[in-house]
Parts: sequence; C-alpha cells; structure tokens
Amino acid sequence: MIEVEVHQQLRAFLRQQGESDWPHHLTMARLVARALRLGRSALIQTSAFSGYHERYRLSYLVPILMWDGPVILVVPETTQQRLLMVEIPQLRQWIPISKSIQTGDRLPSPDFQGVLLVTPESWLNDRLHHQGRFPDEIPVILDGADDLEAWVREQLTVHLQPSDWDRLMLACPDQRAAIRDARVQLTKTIFQHPANPYDCYLIEPCEQTILRDLFLTLQHSAAAHPTYAAVPFSHLPDPWPAFWRSLQRPEAMLWADLSRAHGSFSLYCGPADVASDLEPVWSRQPIVLVGGALDLDADATVYRQRLGLGDLTCLKFSPDRQEELIHLYLPEKLPMPNTPQFQAALLQEMHTLLSLSAGVQGLTVLLVGDTPLKAQVGSILASEFGSRVQVERTCLDDNAILVTGWEFWRQHQHVLPSPHLLAIATLPIPSLEHPLVAGRVAYYKKLRQDWFRLYLLPEALSELQRAIAPVRDCQGVVALLDSRVVHRSYGHQVLSALTPLARINYLDLSLFPRSDYSIFE
Repeated sequence: MIEVEVHQQLRAFLRQQGESDWPHHLTMARLVARALRLGRSALIQTSAFSGYHERYRLSYLVPILMWDGPVILVVPETTQQRLLMVEIPQLRQWIPISKSIQTGDRLPSPDFQGVLLVTPESWLNDRLHHQGRFPDEIPVILDGADDLEAWVREQLTVHLQPSDWDRLMLACPDQRAAIRDARVQLTKTIFQHPANPYDCYLIEPCEQTILRDLFLTLQHSAAAHPTYAAVPFSHLPDPWPAFWRSLQRPEAMLWADLSRAHGSFSLYCGPADVASDLEPVWSRQPIVLVGGALDLDADATVYRQRLGLGDLTCLKFSPDRQEELIHLYLPEKLPMPNTPQFQAALLQEMHTLLSLSAGVQGLTVLLVGDTPLKAQVGSILASEFGSRVQVERTCLDDNAILVTGWEFWRQHQHVLPSPHLLAIATLPIPSLEHPLVAGRVAYYKKLRQDWFRLYLLPEALSELQRAIAPVRDCQGVVALLDSRVVHRSYGHQVLSALTPLARINYLDLSLFPRSDYSIFE
C-alpha cells in the first residue's frame, strides 16, 4: 500500500537529512497517503507555527509525489515559491519519480497526472463560482486552513468603488438622473453616521432601500429590451450584477468604508456566514485540510460547523512539551480591561517587565489591540526607554521594544526575530464596537446561536496561538495582562490554547538571563 511506501521513503529521507525537529512527519504522511488511496477527506491540526511552519510540509509532499494520480496543492504564492525552490527539489533528488510539477489557475490538460500548485484565490474562485477550471474528484491538499474562512469571505464579498458609479451612468445614460440621485442620497445618509475609529459602517435598512429602489429602476428600464430582459442586470457593467446577486442573499451583510477627506464611500456586500456556500464544495473532491490550530478539540467541532464541513477524519498533533514550552506570567490582581484603573496598571506592569528584561539582548514585543491605547503606551514608554521603543516598525535594533497591534504583528512576525518577551495587554476578542463584528454577532443572535462560543472566542484563540508562536522558538516569556483569563469561565480555554506552558504568578529575574544583575542589587 502507498502508506507503507510513503513511510519507508520519508523515514529514510529524514534519517539522511537529520530532520527531527518536528516529530509527527511519519504519522501525518501516512494519513495523507491513506486519504489519497481511499478518497476520504481529512482535517489535520499540526500545532505548528513560526519556526515549525515550513517543516511539516514534507509530510504531505512525499505522499503526493508518490501518488500515481493527479493532485491539486492549494497554497499561497509565497509558499509555492519555497516548495518549488527548496522542498520539492530536495525530495525529487531522493525519490526517483518523474512526476510533473506545475503551477497555474486551471488543470493543464484533461490527462494531467502531476501535481498542480494553485493559489487559494484561484481554487476558491473556481469552486465557489462553478467555473469548471478544476475537474471534480481530483484530490486536493489545502495548506493554510487557519485562513480559509477569511479567504472565502474575500471571494464572496463584492466591492463597489466610487468609480463604479461613473461607469454605471455611462452604461445606462437614460437613467443617469436616478443613479446620480441614489448616489447623492447614500452619500448624505452614510456621512451622517457618527464617526468611529474604523471609518466603517453597516448600511441601515433605509439606505438599503435606496439601493434596492435603484436596482428596480434599472431592471424596469432593461425589461423593454428583449436582449437584456432574459438575464436580469446583464446590461450593467461589472461588478454591479454580482453586487445585486450578493444583496439578495438572506445572510448578506452590507457595509460602507468612508474616505472623509475625499467625501466618498465604497460599498461592500458579503456573507455573514460561509458554511452554506462551502457545504457543496466539500463533496466535489476528497480534500485534506492542513492548519496550525483550527480548534481546541481534536474533532474540530466548531471549526467544521463554521466551514460547513461534514464527517471527515480529524487529527490533532500536540506541541512538544520540551521544545515548545513558554513561561506564562499571569498576574491575578490587575483591574479588568473595561475599568478606568486598567491603563495605569497596564503601564506599571509593562514598565516592570521592561526593567527586568533590560539586560537581555533581544526583541521585546508589546501587543496592544486598542488603537488609542497603543499610541499612548508607545509615547509613554519612549519617554523613558528612548529610541528602543518603536511603534509598528520592522527596522529594529537588537534590543528593541516593539509596540504593535495584532494585525501588524500577524503580518510581520515571520520576518522579525523571535521575541524573548511578549506582553499582551488584552485578549484579541473581536470588539463589538466594530460594525462588521456587530453585524456577524447580530446574525448569530438572529439564529439563536451562541455567538461568543461560535465566533468571538474561536477568533481570539486562533489569533492568540499565532501571536505567541515565535516565543516558543526561544522558550521565552509571555505576559498576559488580561485578568479575564483568571476571572471568566472561558479562561481555562485560553490556557488550553497556550499549552504547553509553565505558569508563573510573579516576576523572577531568572526568567531573563543576563551576564550582570548588579543594576538590581
């Protein structure tokens, strides 16, 4: 069987390469080989981020190279380049197989028997919009399942830019007045929304009525033309037809991004839930989904519910308790984040942490999700620690202190040194003040579903596990300064997400080794 052959080849390759940092290669490789042989889908949680984020890929590359049929490998373009330049050439020197390896946005030919590397955007665009560029039944390996829901939302969200209104008036000259009036009305009502830090606003029912009335006017105008009457809105320029179709979805969310400086807005329409769109996709081919930490449970119940996944083989690897241990500083008596006393206490804790680690050469990261608070923390700390303190920059000194938000850290943590200290001000629970978060919560409430367990908490745990991954490389310290972990019922789930850890309730100089302690004596 292919499982035995894969096991033997990969074991010999690992021995020859001396590759032993990720201990689950053989188990994962056998599962992928079994999925290919039986045509049964699987979901694998590698618990591997940061320094381990490239190593586990050998576990699926060997089976797909040895499989005697075509395989589609869905990975982002940056990952494709690494696979093509490093891992695949190494394996092809070891495994005597002349299997074709190609990249593209469609199957090269009906009789293609090789490995096709495809970006998530291309593959999802084909699956969700039935374009027929990838035949059904061909096995698919999708690496990066942590980002799958975000990729799907991006594919299903339609964007109307300010210039699209001008194109619409050019395409429908008889309705220029109606189009212009609708645009003016929307501009007036949208700009009356109270300002928020996100410059993003859910479209109210009265504003949706303006849009729907405009579409009815355009539809009536086209009804008299026999060519256009058969296909609604076929006379409109892109992306207006797709926007109308998206607006008809029962779970559609409609929002606007404002540019107050230019007096313009962009409209977006996307789904509050993607499960119904993805359910028919999974039955069209066997698929192996590979992610770092998709769910706290091995069977990934919540993740599968959110992605519309049915019955499939689930496997979750545990982190190495020796190599990936972090020291977790979790003070118990800090004020709650929503109290006036929190900011002063937060600054005091961060000052103490920075003082204790002052003699360590290495990066210190302070994660502050609240934008105004992030700026205040950066300013106050810079007044004492000087140019060591930088706010969301990648050009840093050896002992820099980086103050950053969650999004910046997620985007740049792989190109920055592993921090010896990562201090987290608050849990990355999506804020209900953000209109898009509020819109998705309203959708769950409408269905009488547990919006915190199904949406807010999984988002926070996924973000948290990614954020601390670089600290595991150097077995550093994570300071979690959000006392909700101690006092809220979901705190044990947060601690489970951070495992393996050694919890400490006090600061100890031995956690920050240095050559000279005299400055504290």
